Amino acid sequence: MTGKALARLDGDMLIYGCGTMAGAMLSRWLECGLKPDLVTAIRKSGAPAAGNVTTLSDSKGLTAPSLLILGVKPQGFPDVAADVSRLAGPHTLVISIMAGVSLEDLRLALPDAGQIVRAMPNMPVANGRGIVALISERDQATLSKQLNKLMAPLGLVEWISTEASFNLVTALTGCGPAFIYRIVGAMAGAAVRLGLDPDAADRMARAMVAGAALTMLDSDETPAAMAAAVASPGGMTQAGLDVLDSDGRLAALMADTLRAARERGRELAASARMD
Repeated sequence: MTGKALARLDGDMLIYGCGTMAGAMLSRWLECGLKPDLVTAIRKSGAPAAGNVTTLSDSKGLTAPSLLILGVKPQGFPDVAADVSRLAGPHTLVISIMAGVSLEDLRLALPDAGQIVRAMPNMPVANGRGIVALISERDQATLSKQLNKLMAPLGLVEWISTEASFNLVTALTGCGPAFIYRIVGAMAGAAVRLGLDPDAADRMARAMVAGAALTMLDSDETPAAMAAAVASPGGMTQAGLDVLDSDGRLAALMADTLRAARERGRELAASARMD
């Protein structure tokens, strides 16, 4: 076992829709000691999920679990909501990782569920370096101890105070890794166009961002202060920073990027709403 030990689950876990994100969470939990016989995964394809967990193509014969993780795509939720509702009993804690779907809409679809929580993990949860944002409809103080232990092996656990900001949190943390990958790829690509060997540019860009990220995690300084500390007046770094900062272009690009992702979250919520 590596990383933080997983707290024992009081009961069983059903993952309804074990795709890429839910699968990453499951893989990490299993790595950190979760017993496979506590878990059942439903995948429409029937393809095996991580580890030796029971994997089914539908929910026939299943009863309400203690913990139900809802990992279907939000636009597909109306098609399975009735089936999920049957499995969300009064003693079931439902954790939805569907982007955009509000607690109110989840409660309308799952009226008998004991408690409902929204969670937004990101892909680095697979190696324990992710983020899981959480918000509950009630009893957050009661749930926080239980869920903090469950989610801690995945990375940073952050409780969000207002659901109105959850789509923005999703844009920053859930979508953010993809944005960073694109930026790193763009830097490596620019280096290639300016004359570097492609393989070397890729290796160095990856190592650079990994080292910078670890340094930032170990520091109490702001990112702006850390950038300033690297730059010397009139030096190479400052020349590059001047380009990034010119006319607020980088700040504007990031704002537009997060705004677009947030708005898509609202659209997904509308597509998941029951008629």
